[in-house]
Amino acid sequence: MRRTVILLMLTALAAFAADVNGAWKGTMETPMGAVDISAKLKADGNVLSGTMNFMGNDVKIEKGKIDGDKVSFEINMEFGPMAYAGTVSGDEMKLSISVNGDATPVVLKRVK
Repeated sequence: MRRTVILLMLTALAAFAADVNGAWKGTMETPMGAVDISAKLKADGNVLSGTMNFMGNDVKIEKGKIDGDKVSFEINMEFGPMAYAGTVSGDEMKLSISVNGDATPVVLKRVK
């Protein structure tokens, strides 16, 4: 019985995870000007996978996690890892992108 209750609780928590599935687009402001970024995301329970298109390169998402409305993941670029963390609310994802200790905010919108 106890196992059943725990399993039901875990299933319920997964049901409340943010819906991140699909395509997302946004623009990140950099010292060199605005850079378009996009993502194709897929959730499997609390695991986030997919690809980011950053500066014309499709890069596989690594270490992707979903915890309620919170998301986090990394992509590896030639200059090192870029860590993304933020929240999802409906069709909007607010992220902070960290590179070498510097953080930049970006907002992605779901592509419909």
